[in-house]
Parts: sequence; structure tokens; C-alpha cells
Amino acid sequence: MKGRNPFSFERLLRSFTYAIQGFWYAVKTEKNFQIHLIAALVVSACGFAFKLNKVEWLFILLCIFGMLSLELLNSAIEKTVDLVTDEIRPLAKQAKDLAAGAVLVYAVMTVVIGLLIFIPKIMVLLR
Repeated sequence: MKGRNPFSFERLLRSFTYAIQGFWYAVKTEKNFQIHLIAALVVSACGFAFKLNKVEWLFILLCIFGMLSLELLNSAIEKTVDLVTDEIRPLAKQAKDLAAGAVLVYAVMTVVIGLLIFIPKIMVLLR
């Protein structure tokens, strides 16, 4: 590390470029990520329609961005496992299943939060 600047705008820009490339790769190729993006758009539209307050938006945004982040990590784990082996191996399956399970747990939480926020608002409309 001697003689090397630990921080440079060029390296920072390159890091952002790689991150954006990863995001767009997921948008273009990962079906589950695409489903989560569509759900995020629908929930956001509902949020505007129901005029969510700041705290409600906070929870919705944490759910949306947390879900997208977790889906990106899940995809990265799946790609890494596929890189390491193309054989069906118990540990490879467990790694993929555990990552998918993490996404499922977070997805259930986001649905519960969404229901807690939106059901009372829908009930008011139905009265």
C-alpha cells in the first residue's frame, strides 16, 4: 500500500460504476428482482394515492430498499455458488436455499408491514 493513495475520486467513481452495472444487470436479467421492482412501483403509487405520512414512508422505503438489496445479495450468492461448482452438491444447495430463505423472511416482513399500513387506509375507503 506504500505510495498508493488510499482515496481517489477515480477509484470512487469506478466503484459506483461497478455498482450501477450490477444493479442494471439485475434489472435486465433477474426475474425475482424485476418482480420486486414492479411491487415497489405499485406500493409507491399506492403510497402517493393514500398520502402516507413520513413515518409510513420510512417503513415502506426501508422495506423496498431492504428487499432490493437482499435480492441483489441473493443473486450474488447464487452466481458465486454456480461459479464454484456446476454439480449438484448438498452444500451448494444449502447455500442457495439459505440465501433464498433470507429473502423469503424479509419478504414476509415487508408484506406484514404493508398490510399494517394499507389495510386501515383501505378500510376507510370502503366505509
